[in-house]
Amino acid sequence: MKHSRRLLFSLIILIGLPIFSIELIAQQNTKPRIVVTADPELDDNNSLIRFLLYSTDFNIEGLIYASSQFHWKGDGKGTKFMVPGREYTRYGLNLCPCESYRWKKDERFIHDAVEAYEKVYPNLIKHNPQYPKPAYLKSKIKYGNIEFEGDISKETEGSNFIMNVIMDNIPGSVFITAWGGQSTIARALKSIEEKYRGTKDWDAIQKKVSNKVVLLPSGDQDGTYASYIKPNWPDIDYRQFRNGPNYGYGAQLVASAENKNYLTTEWMTNNIRSKGPLGELYRVWGDGKHMAEGDIFDYFGMDGYSDSALKAKGYIVWMPVQPKGSWLGEGDNPTFMNMLGNGLFAWEKDSPGGWGGRPFYPNLQTYIDPFSNDTSKVKDLVISASTLKRLDQNDSELEVFPDFFAAAQKDFAARMDWSVKTSFKSANHAPIISLNSNRVLYVKPGQEIKLNASVKEPDGDGYLIKWWQFSTYKNVPKLDISENTSLITTIRVPKSVQPGQRYFIVLEVSDNKVASLTAYQTVKLIVQN
Repeated sequence: MKHSRRLLFSLIILIGLPIFSIELIAQQNTKPRIVVTADPELDDNNSLIRFLLYSTDFNIEGLIYASSQFHWKGDGKGTKFMVPGREYTRYGLNLCPCESYRWKKDERFIHDAVEAYEKVYPNLIKHNPQYPKPAYLKSKIKYGNIEFEGDISKETEGSNFIMNVIMDNIPGSVFITAWGGQSTIARALKSIEEKYRGTKDWDAIQKKVSNKVVLLPSGDQDGTYASYIKPNWPDIDYRQFRNGPNYGYGAQLVASAENKNYLTTEWMTNNIRSKGPLGELYRVWGDGKHMAEGDIFDYFGMDGYSDSALKAKGYIVWMPVQPKGSWLGEGDNPTFMNMLGNGLFAWEKDSPGGWGGRPFYPNLQTYIDPFSNDTSKVKDLVISASTLKRLDQNDSELEVFPDFFAAAQKDFAARMDWSVKTSFKSANHAPIISLNSNRVLYVKPGQEIKLNASVKEPDGDGYLIKWWQFSTYKNVPKLDISENTSLITTIRVPKSVQPGQRYFIVLEVSDNKVASLTAYQTVKLIVQN
């Protein structure tokens, strides 16, 4: 998020690994393939650190530098560029046309994060052997279309890399995130179009790409989705997530009393910033760092200045200064937090959501995209992304979304702890749940089904159990759960359900540590005649 601002197991032999590790690998036998594209925004850096700590849960296919309306490098030839109505022309500013915009010389924030990961990799694999080797991650780093905002006029190593991933013959979806602009993704698609349109293979290629690509954007930050992708690839799955945990800038301004505890200086210091190389790289308020020299929008690292004092120094203060060392932002988390292998299976298209929020399907007639090219809509929009008016759905029809924020923060803290702990026994690990049934069950109206599961707690801790129904809308029929705190339960399906409807039952298990970790297993019920 930016200023507005931006939610088949192979047979292997693992000698010397804890039994729990082998079981965990067996559970995570289906991992989503994912490409990250990111611009050098402060919260992209933070989201990337969290993302790398969950690299056990994905097949990472690309880590690509991107541009956006907020960050672009320039061509190094003195070419000046601007788009009317951007932030460099708002707030009484006249910063562009300019040769580059908010781009640090020799920008390498993705490299920096992977190099920090490399330093802690020997510790991480003690806790989960599925962490990818640093050399593998380094091979996935490429520079995309970063010269100017929205420029898809030429191919880049990043766009060609994405094109090759899209065009490979590995079955299943490829999830492509856009933490910045989508020009590199658009260029990859344009290269495919230029190669195949007008040939006998075009219809098949267009269908293949449209069925394979899932775009996961943090808004349309350079206009290329609206100008190129949507008109030319209208059937590509374009997903956003909302209403879930608030990971954005200023999250502490609107957080509940409980969630505020996970955003304080004390919590961030003890659990994130003090945890080795990745913690040192993670950005918090007043840390003395800057994204790019002379950036008047980046006052986050400044310490000891009031809002008015910062304004007097020429900074654009779009949100109030927070305590030194406190939460700053990870606004791009919703693009990947539903990809996690935590048992919610929230990347599936009919899922009600997960740690990244609920699926968001905007009404294109009324939705205000904060990163839209239509400046008559955004003007001088300077508000937290969490308070942005969402005109996508009638909130009165929605169920209250589960408050996953505390669980997500505690899990993040545990993984940060793994990065500095040299033995498995010295850290905490989430319970492992096994369902003794299929994950997808076909049921009939009025049917009664029995569900049972088993739990292994890798650290020998006790645990708490809860079964609950995960619904999206209030008018969804409620399933009767007979025993919601036992590993064995009976579900009664109402007679009023309709054929084709889907219902989701979640088994939630948390260990009984103070900083408890939570795992889930989800059973999908599909109603038949």
